[in-house]
Amino acid sequence: MLTVERQRLIREVLKQQDIVTMQELIDITNASESTIRRDLIQLERAKVLKRIHGGASRLQGKLFEPSVSEKSSKNLHKKKALASFAAGLVEDGDCIYLDAGTTVYEMIPYLREKQVAVVTNSAYHLDLLIENNIKTYLIGGAIKHQTRAMIGQGAIISLKQYRFDKCFIGANGVHLEYGYTTPDPEEAMIKMTAIRLAQEAYVLVDDSKFNEVYFAKVADLQEATIITNGIKESLHKALQAQTNVKVVKA
Repeated sequence: MLTVERQRLIREVLKQQDIVTMQELIDITNASESTIRRDLIQLERAKVLKRIHGGASRLQGKLFEPSVSEKSSKNLHKKKALASFAAGLVEDGDCIYLDAGTTVYEMIPYLREKQVAVVTNSAYHLDLLIENNIKTYLIGGAIKHQTRAMIGQGAIISLKQYRFDKCFIGANGVHLEYGYTTPDPEEAMIKMTAIRLAQEAYVLVDDSKFNEVYFAKVADLQEATIITNGIKESLHKALQAQTNVKVVKA
């Protein structure tokens, strides 16, 4: 089978299902594993798919955003490791901002013994903040049902009443050229504003977020320190040329 025909079949399979395994592609195309691997590399470079362990996944659109419940269950052990490290950067007396990211949410139990004030735009975070007896301020605005985040002009005005020692945000994509991105322009504006109101800004992202680009830009890489788990040495060096990177074992 010609390369063009094999790659057309791979595209067709990924139109029908979100993930395809290497073995499925071998069976469908009757090609060797090494041949399929080369096809996947070429298709990933062409922004057709994303290679994952044991196969490939369909690329989501730049506007696609899963719900908070869907995001919270993914890569949970990595999120907890990043959250624990990030919480360790918080000192008694700090005023901090926690955005609506699900990795940021995992920081909350680690803040229980600290004397801090938290400002957040996340209605989802409130119950856990209250359970852990953390002094909390929820900014105003319109609530986005999918992520339970406060957004809009009212949220921006409310947020600008505060100044932060540190802010912690999530991002859907981190890219060497395009910086930090997220699907929703209104959420991007909240994140951008929080970064610029903070003395120190941190973006918590696991390794699945790198080289991803979404619709709305949040900030350039140098505007925040990245907290992540293990990444390739070449990417680590490229990121460090633009900003601080803290790598956590997860």
